[in-house]
Amino acid sequence: MKKPAAPKSARKPRSDAQRNRERILEVAKQVFTRRGADASMGEIARRARIGPGTLYRNFATRDDLLATVYMTEVEKLAAAQKKLSAELPPIEALRAWLLVFIDYIAAKKIIAPALNAMTGGPSRVFQQTMQVMEEAANALAGRAVASGDLRPDVDPIDLMRAIYGLSTDGSADDWPAKARKFVDILLQGSRPL
Repeated sequence: MKKPAAPKSARKPRSDAQRNRERILEVAKQVFTRRGADASMGEIARRARIGPGTLYRNFATRDDLLATVYMTEVEKLAAAQKKLSAELPPIEALRAWLLVFIDYIAAKKIIAPALNAMTGGPSRVFQQTMQVMEEAANALAGRAVASGDLRPDVDPIDLMRAIYGLSTDGSADDWPAKARKFVDILLQGSRPL
């Protein structure tokens, strides 16, 4: 009787493969921003200086690539939460993360038209990433509450919603600057009495 093959262990991608993937994602973000949902996979491969085979080996469809571009932006929020928590006092870490959140909103607004054109819509991508953002915000706010810098009745999701609300004013191109000022107002109003 033939002995079953041992399961293959997941190995870390080669460094050149990882660099290719990162370059693809950065170029794709730029191309989707400029061209929207009609962005050509061929153009993305050319601008990333890779062959189409490499592109499709990493991302089988345009929707896969688009979803990964968006999820990478969300992963930056999670990474920022960990880094800021390790480096800054709690309330300063929360403030700095909310500023990173503004950058995320700006990126999302740019890529949103392409996301909306995904097969089946973007809701599955948004659902997968919302939990990541909520966990990061809750962790930061929890530290700030524990340190006495933030009232316990402050909901960090409400802070995010308030900031996001500033981005929905279609006529305001300067919403990121206004949102950055608003972070300080929100946090000042959220301090213990």
